[in-house]
Formats: sequence, C-alpha cells, structure tokens
Amino acid sequence: MTANQLRRLAVGTILAACSAFAGQAAAQLIPIRTVPVATGDQFLTTPSMNFGMAGLTYAVDDSIADGWSNPAKGALLSESSLLSAPVYYGISNGGGGGLTFPATGLVAGEKWFGGVTAALQEVDNAQTDGRLWTGGADRLSDVSARNVYAGGFVGRRLGSGGWSLGVGAGTARLEAMDGVDLLYAGAERIEQSGSIHDLRLGVYRESGRDRASAVLVRNAVSMTHDVTYLDVTSTGSPPARQSVPRIETNLDRTRTWGVQLAWDRRLRAPGWRIGTSLTANRKSHPKIPNYNIQNIPRDPGNSTAWELGFGIARSLDGTTAGLDVALQPIRSDTWQEAEDPVETTNGATIPSGGRTIENDFSFLNVRLRVGVAHEFEKVGVRLGLEGRSYDYTLEQTNNVNGEFRTQDESWIEWTPAVAAVFRLRGVDLHYGVRLTKGTGHPGVDRGIVVNSPDSGGDFVVAPEGPLTLADATVHTHQFWVRIPIR
Repeated sequence: MTANQLRRLAVGTILAACSAFAGQAAAQLIPIRTVPVATGDQFLTTPSMNFGMAGLTYAVDDSIADGWSNPAKGALLSESSLLSAPVYYGISNGGGGGLTFPATGLVAGEKWFGGVTAALQEVDNAQTDGRLWTGGADRLSDVSARNVYAGGFVGRRLGSGGWSLGVGAGTARLEAMDGVDLLYAGAERIEQSGSIHDLRLGVYRESGRDRASAVLVRNAVSMTHDVTYLDVTSTGSPPARQSVPRIETNLDRTRTWGVQLAWDRRLRAPGWRIGTSLTANRKSHPKIPNYNIQNIPRDPGNSTAWELGFGIARSLDGTTAGLDVALQPIRSDTWQEAEDPVETTNGATIPSGGRTIENDFSFLNVRLRVGVAHEFEKVGVRLGLEGRSYDYTLEQTNNVNGEFRTQDESWIEWTPAVAAVFRLRGVDLHYGVRLTKGTGHPGVDRGIVVNSPDSGGDFVVAPEGPLTLADATVHTHQFWVRIPIR
C-alpha cells in the first residue's frame, strides 16, 4: 500500500468507551460501526446468567449481571455469593485473543445490596508483518500485554414503596486494546497505556405487575500510544545504511454521556412478560490517534445514538423463552482539520483548523435476540442466537477539491450461543460458548485493507470504495463458579 493510497482514505476511526464493567454493563453504550471488524470480548469481565441466551435483557431478568448495568437493579439479587468467571476469546486468521481472570462478590441484604469485582487480563497481540524487529525472539511486550479492571456498585431499598437507588463505578488500567498494533503500518513497536472510567447512577421501582428503571452513565476513555519507527538512512562513503529510531506519541480520547429508561410488565396470561427500553448516547471524540492507515492527524468527531428496544418472554414449568428486537438510529459526524492553510481548487483558502473533509453518517441498525432455557433438577441448559444488521449511508464532502460522494453499506453478523449450568451441593458451575460470524478484516474494492481494532468499540471509518471482507470467526468461552453464601 502506497502513501498516496493511504491519503485517499477519509477515515475517522474511533475507539469508543467500552464499559469498565462487562457484558450487561455495556447495554447503555451503543456501538457505532462502519466496517464489519471482528471484535473480541476484551471487556467481558463479569458473569451473566443469560450468556447462553444471546444476552436477552428486555423481558428476562439476569440477577447476576443487572446490578452492573443499573446499580439500583441489584435489588433483584436473591442471595449473596462469591463468583469467578474466567474468559478466553480468540479471533481466527491471526486476529489476536485474550484471557481474563476475574473475581466477583455480590451482597444481598434486607435493605442494602452491592457488588465488587476485580480482573486481571492478558491480551495477545494480533499477528502482523509490519514490524522491523529482527531479534532472535519476539519481545515480551510485543507478544502480549496486561490489563487490570476493578468496579463496584452499592444500592439501597427505600421504604416500602418498591423504590431502590444505586450508584456504581468502574475503572480499567490498560496496556493494550485489541488490534491497535494493526493500525500503525511499519511500526517497530507500539506501547499503549491509559485508562477507562465509568460512573453510573440508577433508580429502580417495582410496583404490582409493573417495573421501571432509569440509569445515567458517564464513560471516559483516555489512551496514549507511543509508536516507534525505524527510519533507514545512508551516510558516509561508501554509503552505509543505518536505522534511526523515531518515537511518535498519539492520543485517543472519547467521552460519552448515556441515559436509559426501561419498563416491563407481567401480563395476566400465565408466565408472560413484556418489556421495552429507550437508550440515548452523546459521544464526543476530542482526540483520535494519527493512525498510519488513515493519515488524518487527531481529528475530532461527534456522534448521537439512540436505541429503542422491545422484548417478550414466557416462563412456565421450568422453561423460559424470549425474543428481543432493537432499532438503532445513529448519526455520526467526523472531519479532517487542516494543520496549515490549504488552498482549494476554486482559489479559496481553508485556514489552519478548518475542515478539509467532512463525513456525515446516517445509520439504521437492527438487533434481534432469541433465547430459550430449561431448568432440570440439577442441570440447566441455555440456547440463543443474536443477529445484528448494520446499514448506513455516508455523505462525504471534500472542501479542497469541491467533490461530493455518497456510499451505502450493509452487512449482518450472527452469534449463536450455548451454555450449561450444573448445580452441585454448595456450588454452581457454568460453562458457555459463543461464535460470531459475518465479521473479519475489512477493506475496500481497490485492494486497500482497513485493519481496524478488535476492541468491541466504535469504528467510524469513511471507506474509499465498496467494502470487502476477509472472514474471521470470534470464539468466546466463559467458565464460572458460583458459591452461594447462605
């Protein structure tokens, strides 16, 4: 790939705020993608009862995970327990992977409830041929990195009116986010460091057949990438080639405000329940890294995302079956700013800081989940399938040469899941596995590969032409042990 080809890419790649909590806690953070990037489960650090049911949420309770999503819903905990839920995930075709070892404690009291969690994680870097390191073995930091996560929530039941109030916080100290190493072509090494911080305030009320909840979320990502390049020069006579290291520092900053309102009702028909929710996100991206793949230095962007979800479920005679449907209208604007004054083709001048390229994205994404579970006396079985349809239109304006173009793209991702629960004397064992198809390493029809990060975040990339895809499969395994405290 030549430098000129890279410059044709009008790219605004955004590593979004992934919750420092995991799984269900990301429910209030709406992902934004313009390319079907294979993403691993780096941020799956707490267990979920509905893992094998494709993550059903609107009309199906998940007492183990709901408190991390909305701290006030810790009121649904029926008993205190200690848990550990190790996770292994991998991405085929050299896409990397990771291993997470968490420890979690949940407390269910008469008035007070809460939880605390901590996790240690090893992230394996994706395989890449771009590095020039020629030592006999790979450096340890080039093979894997360590991340540490911690979080907690606490809440209280208020009086006898069914109200509960809760607050939660989470943090992550990161040395790696999946796939970033793929974005710096030709780099000798990349050192990542940074943090994610997540704050939540929730309220929950149960009254008769109705339940309602609301949660406010503030999420912040702050990462630094120190990238080392080897510049090859020739000096002396006769010329002698030598490599001179050059370090470039890039910043990645994303700030998200989120709010979610949810309601569900137990119907009069035996076992039936319906639920709905409305989620809104406002994301600002004051700093975006100067990835070589895009050649756009630290350009900002803003995104507004909505999700309207509806679910229906029935629980009867030990069997629970449910369906979730969600629509996600999203609007995202990114732009390229001029470092120096730029003269346009019509003779005008764009000043420093002015916009040279503007990208306007309009999305209408759809998410479907279906799941079923059956509880035997000592064993439980869960099956689920999630489908995610992405559809967007890009309107791109080049203010330098006066060109305007539009592009439509769409794809579907499928994630089947299965899990089993074994209830032994004094301990519960859970194992779940899920696979994701329909993603991979995307590119454009002119042979340019867009190696975007596999971090489970947002990918707002303005492709030069029709998208292509080198398929990759994501496989995730979660095994967890739960010890009730009675």
